[in-house]
Amino acid sequence: MKILIRNLARTLTESDLEALFAPFGEVAECNLVMDAKTGESKGFGFVEMPGPGNGKAAMKSLNATEIAGQVIRVKRATEK
Repeated sequence: MKILIRNLARTLTESDLEALFAPFGEVAECNLVMDAKTGESKGFGFVEMPGPGNGKAAMKSLNATEIAGQVIRVKRATEK
């Protein structure tokens, strides 16, 4: 299950994001979207969790929680 996380603090790293989701199960992939010009985070990213039950539990628990001073939004990513 691919999960979209929005409104992340610009200081958060991929390892921080992975650590946030790890308590809910295996994290297969974790990517922060970075600005090509500045190299800084754009404030959103994706986490891939192989277990759909784990992904749903993570979304339910983490959506609208405050992380590093920002209230994050967590939902299932849609394929383009």
